[in-house]
Amino acid sequence: MADTNPFFSPSALPYQLPPFAEIRDEHYRPAFERGFAEQLAEVEAVTASPEPATFENTFLPLERSGGVLQRVAEVFFNKSSSDSTDFTNALEEEIAPQLAAHQDAILLNPALYARIAAVHDQLDDLGLDAESRYLVERYHTEFTLAGAGLDDADKERLREYNQRLSTLTTRFEKNLLADTNDLAVVLDSTDELDGLGEGEISAAAEAARERGLDGKYVVSLVLPTGHPWLASLTRRDVRERIMTASRSRGIRGGDNDNRALVLEITRLRAERARLLGFDTHAAFVTADQTARTPQAVADMLGRLAPPAARNARAEQDDLERRLPEGDSVQSWDWAHLTDAVRQEKYDVDFAAMRPYFEAERVLHDGVFHAATSLYGITFEERPDLVAYHPEARVFEVRNEDGSELGLYILDLYTRDSKRGGAWMNPLISQSELLGTPTVVVNNLNVPKPAAGEPTLLTYDETNTLFHEFGHALHGLFAHVTYPKFAGTNVFRDFVEFPSQVNEMWMLWPEIVENYAVHHVTGERMPQELVDRLHASESFNEGFATSEYLAAALLDQAWHAITADDTVEDVAAFEAKALADVGLDAPAIPPRYASTYFAHTFSGGYDAGYYSYIWSEVLDADTVEWFKENGGLSRANGDRFRSRLLGVGGSKDPLEAYRDFRGRDAVIEPLLKRRGLGG
Repeated sequence: MADTNPFFSPSALPYQLPPFAEIRDEHYRPAFERGFAEQLAEVEAVTASPEPATFENTFLPLERSGGVLQRVAEVFFNKSSSDSTDFTNALEEEIAPQLAAHQDAILLNPALYARIAAVHDQLDDLGLDAESRYLVERYHTEFTLAGAGLDDADKERLREYNQRLSTLTTRFEKNLLADTNDLAVVLDSTDELDGLGEGEISAAAEAARERGLDGKYVVSLVLPTGHPWLASLTRRDVRERIMTASRSRGIRGGDNDNRALVLEITRLRAERARLLGFDTHAAFVTADQTARTPQAVADMLGRLAPPAARNARAEQDDLERRLPEGDSVQSWDWAHLTDAVRQEKYDVDFAAMRPYFEAERVLHDGVFHAATSLYGITFEERPDLVAYHPEARVFEVRNEDGSELGLYILDLYTRDSKRGGAWMNPLISQSELLGTPTVVVNNLNVPKPAAGEPTLLTYDETNTLFHEFGHALHGLFAHVTYPKFAGTNVFRDFVEFPSQVNEMWMLWPEIVENYAVHHVTGERMPQELVDRLHASESFNEGFATSEYLAAALLDQAWHAITADDTVEDVAAFEAKALADVGLDAPAIPPRYASTYFAHTFSGGYDAGYYSYIWSEVLDADTVEWFKENGGLSRANGDRFRSRLLGVGGSKDPLEAYRDFRGRDAVIEPLLKRRGLGG
């Protein structure tokens, strides 16, 4: 095994792409075991040094440590998210607490913390460059917040909390995937799919065929509460079935019920926060984010919630006027009725736009073209390079001068083995210290049509592809010395900013006219349709903002629990939390309910789901800057790349923003965008 395990040494493939053709299930556990052992030995060598602590003998070996563990972890956790199997599910439940224990063995090492503190204490006298100085500051902050200063008894309690939480959050994700698959809606005829296009019907038939249900149609659930097909489906009973199935995840009893996990996770997080010196888990999380305090988050969300709820009520009144007297709008009606109103008021029909959003054109002539226009980078597909799944495609990315930048992998389609949502993962992260390049992955969940049929994206799926590619650009462009700062390793409430900015190019005139071409006729999307889209941008924003804020405030409520509080009923807690902020309208459920809120209970956004709208303040302000400075230009792209994307996590993100913008961000552009001003 020592000679054949592909994780034991860096890959010899271009850009150190993991040798997926050689990786077998039996390679993962030995690689984790060696990775744990090797990194602990490397840390022990640091702490055993008889020399006084210096930057060179403490921080540099720490940054160089853990090579095997890094290689296997990036590959394994990407696979467990995008192409899980019974084997990966079982191994992840086994590895998660071991990984938590391993991290604690480093973070809670008193001798290591003493050396870090010793260097930190003399930081002003060391003459370090800015990135090296910031590295010392980040290590000291992270170790301190992680509990490195606790006594031995409290450290042992902390280890127990961390290992138990890692097990619970892993189980939450596995339950959610299983229940999402179990609750997929099976339909018998195309009559029940009335309103969908040929591509969507083909995708439903293909999903059924893959489940051995030939002749039937399967509507696979997406991660959020709503479903993109609800806007088009004409049969109300079918829409109700889809919405009911979506909202039933994790609450049906049995092995996949997540309610007990939600209660235990939040209780343990509260107890751990108190052990670490914080009143709540939200206070613990925000202490090391740009927000700094839960009150800052509450102030911002509280400023947005009342006008969002007010606008949503007005929108609901408008929808209900279109129903028979005495009838009321239900959650499964909203998207469908809204589509009709949008067409009536703005002559915008999202369903009619799908033929213009053929996936290959969106990718090459939209997403890639925007990046080339802005940054000068180019893309070439590399079919000779094997990814982790046959549907995942590898592209080589080069700078304008032809120099190598990295590899980009796109995994577009949904499948039962892939968790819901869309995301970006690094497989290899750039570092000058380690001499490593960059390999990043985008995962989406687009229904796959039958062979030979075109993949036509919805408006939202097109937007999502631009969004996730913004994360990929952040990962590709970050050029740093130290691995800790590589790629998207920035504060959680800043990480969504670059991806949200990249969404702007979807409808930018030079971009949309290049990719939005009817896949049959070859005609370009009419400019007047794009103009009408812009005119309707704030339409239905009361709903969109309310459903998002409901989830963000629910996340905050769960993590405002103290260690002395007792919560016994998930549904009752959720109902009260939403009522307290005026976002408990039955027709507008939160984007995620507690039992399928993967972001907060398994995805690392615990007490951090506010990050999307927090980052959107910067995003909206940045869009204004681009408009004021000539829009899509190489000069603007170079500035954004060098001063923001390129720094990775190597400086304070708000300092980087000020360097780019010339001032702090203001909230007014966000309020205008979401129709919340006045």
